[in-house]
Amino acid sequence: MSTEGDNTGGSFGHRDNAAASPVVTRPIVPRSANQVLRPEPGVPPPRRSRKARSQIVVFMNFIMSLLVFIAIGAGAAAYYGKTRFDAPGPSTDAATFVVKRGASVGEVATQLESRNLISDERIFRYGAKVLDVEKGLKAGEYEIRAGASMRDILANLVSGKSVLHSLTIPEGLTVLQILARIGEDEVLVGDMPAEIPPEGSLLADTQRFSRGTTRAEILQKLMNDQKKLVDGVWARRAPNLPVKGINEFVTLASIVEKETGKSDERPRVAGVFINRLNQGMRLQSDPTIIYGIYGGRGKPADQPIRKSDLEKATPYNTYLIDGLPPTPIANPGKAALEAVANPSQTNELFFVADGTGGHVFAATLEEHNENVARWREVEAKAAEEAKKAKAAAADAPADPAAAPAQ
Repeated sequence: MSTEGDNTGGSFGHRDNAAASPVVTRPIVPRSANQVLRPEPGVPPPRRSRKARSQIVVFMNFIMSLLVFIAIGAGAAAYYGKTRFDAPGPSTDAATFVVKRGASVGEVATQLESRNLISDERIFRYGAKVLDVEKGLKAGEYEIRAGASMRDILANLVSGKSVLHSLTIPEGLTVLQILARIGEDEVLVGDMPAEIPPEGSLLADTQRFSRGTTRAEILQKLMNDQKKLVDGVWARRAPNLPVKGINEFVTLASIVEKETGKSDERPRVAGVFINRLNQGMRLQSDPTIIYGIYGGRGKPADQPIRKSDLEKATPYNTYLIDGLPPTPIANPGKAALEAVANPSQTNELFFVADGTGGHVFAATLEEHNENVARWREVEAKAAEEAKKAKAAAADAPADPAAAPAQ
């Protein structure tokens, strides 16, 4: 019994070892204390692939990094430029700035910086480029407020809302007198045209213009506007006016213009002249005598009309000629043109000054002579008062402080 048991047990144990995986046993090698404490070598990193080590990949990585840095730098520069572009400017006082015709953005920017109106001309130029207005600057004179930003200044120069100057042409001036005013204006530029416009062809009005406008441009505008005005009033004229064409219409209006400065009298004065023309009477207008003698230069203020002037034969002396003079004697305004186109309907044939700046009117020569007599009295009284005032001034002490005490 015991023998079998031993055999069975031994066989059982042997079979188990045979079925298990073989175990490789290594001899145990004793190590010293130093070897035990020495660190074990780490696991080496994986080797880089040949693709990762490619020079092209390295270069592309460099390019991408460079582009990132450039983008960051450009963004920072753009932010800085925009901040400066929108920031208040360095000027502490309002100023005017002139953009010349054909000036480039670079030229304008340089001038603005030199006058301390902007802080950096490069940022101004770049701002104009970004906003696509490099070619949008308009010539003219502009008001630059104190502390205006570059954006505000650029918008102002692009808007064309320049400072406007004015030139007033009063009614009743001759062409030569108007040309003198245009020539003396220091804001206008350029020479006067060689050809003088016809008398009566310039508009009496206030002209608004920017610095740099030429004298020829102003003159042409006055001619164009006057033609438009005359044509419009002529088209609305009353029927059966005793004038032959538009030239005579303007001529009569110029005489009315010179005879009275009161707007409410112009239709009545025009009515007198219309009545005289219809009856074949001479106009007998003093302003026509003056124009015949002095022309477009005008009579000196201290030069009176003498009785001998009434007898001087000129094409304009309406005391001697029938009908109207050959040309206008001044440039009439709208009110005078309207007065001739639609005159007052009266039977009046005469008028004379009343001493107050106006006139008195009469339908008969007898009434007119009475009015003239009263006017002579007014003139005589005024002359006497002027003489007394002159004598008093001559007797007065030169220094009022030296006058004796009363």
